[in-house]
Amino acid sequence: MYDVIVVGARISGASTAMLLSKAGHRVLLLDRAVFPGGKAAATNLVHPPGILRLKKWGLLDELTATGCPPIREYGLQSGPARLMAELPSVEGVNEAYSPERSRLDQILLDAAVKAGAELRTGVSLRSLLTDEHGTVTGVRGETEDRTPVIEHARLVVGADGSNSTVARLVDAEKYDAHPVLNKSHWSYWEGLPHDGRVRTYRHAHKHAFTWPTHDGLTIVGVALPVADFKAKSDEDRDRTVISAFEEVDPARAELLRQTKRADRWMTGSVPNFLRRSDGPGWALVGDAGYTRDPITAAGITDALRSAELLSEAVDAGLTGRRPLPEALASYGRQRDALVSGHYRYTRDHATIANHSREEIAFIRAMTRSPTHGRDMVGMFATMIHPSQFYSAANIHALLDHLEPGAGPGWKLRMVRWLVRGAPRHVPPAPRVADRLIAKNLGPMGPYLA
Repeated sequence: MYDVIVVGARISGASTAMLLSKAGHRVLLLDRAVFPGGKAAATNLVHPPGILRLKKWGLLDELTATGCPPIREYGLQSGPARLMAELPSVEGVNEAYSPERSRLDQILLDAAVKAGAELRTGVSLRSLLTDEHGTVTGVRGETEDRTPVIEHARLVVGADGSNSTVARLVDAEKYDAHPVLNKSHWSYWEGLPHDGRVRTYRHAHKHAFTWPTHDGLTIVGVALPVADFKAKSDEDRDRTVISAFEEVDPARAELLRQTKRADRWMTGSVPNFLRRSDGPGWALVGDAGYTRDPITAAGITDALRSAELLSEAVDAGLTGRRPLPEALASYGRQRDALVSGHYRYTRDHATIANHSREEIAFIRAMTRSPTHGRDMVGMFATMIHPSQFYSAANIHALLDHLEPGAGPGWKLRMVRWLVRGAPRHVPPAPRVADRLIAKNLGPMGPYLA
């Protein structure tokens, strides 16, 4: 009899198993894959909140020992607006990393086993065991040679991805669900200079991106609306991606032409949804409970944070500090509170809508502000909540950094007058101004409204 069975041994599953084992619980970790093996298709980026967890868990040194370079600046270019800013700090951590997934998976898996988790690979889940009340009490699976596996536990955790078998077997309902909004091509490039920066570009309904990763390589890719995406040969994709950079950053496009792609092109797209993440005898963690578009590259960071949240709740339930059902329900609420704002921000970002003149003026103002640019990239990195960034007070402060003269356009000049008070002693009307700003902030306007 185990305390917890975790199904899925990659980022969220290995982290959950490690944390619960460290807390003294008997944990069985199952995966249908046989490690090392199976290459996860991911852009690898781990934002500072994820790096903070690895540091707390004593694993950051192992990650940096792989030679993966730190990333300390994120940027966005849209039309004439070019923003590049240092990441804010979270508990002393202000760097991101983009490690090779197989190495990060192995670091977490080794840590789970070292902490005491029992690992069994090559085991596929077939069904869940339940008692007469419908409470999940264990798993039924089989090995690759069809040997039956039956184990019991006080809790079964599904960490088996967005197509989670555990979620299907418990009929965990989805909510706030949205379809695939874009598809992306990405690959690894060799020979590009590493400067510790994430670069993203928005132009003509294209989202190009690049940042340094492992082994001297660089991630290079572009996301396109679903209707514009075409699966082509690798050579055609070379031209598609390089042309996307040519339109916004000709110097980087020339660097791509002078160097070479080091791997095949990969294709990615995911739907957007939240799932109910707890029930009698079961819980979901990572992508099994919540999946959002990869355009903000937050999947690994979210997996690490949700593993920490779930482990704390399960430990409280198993040790009797709280009834286990109550602890799991609390985890579900905390998970939603943590991710819902960024889920909405990511979903809107993933439409790849061109920025309006007013939005571009705001981005340019962020480059003139000592704090707004940093906070903008911090929002992309899941460090600053969108409702905090798009608060009335923060946007009013940003108005002070708009370009002088006619540059921002008549709409924003009028808004600035309404917030600060127009000439000839006309009193300010900030509520009217906020409604006008919200109308011109694109998908993020509702935060201010």
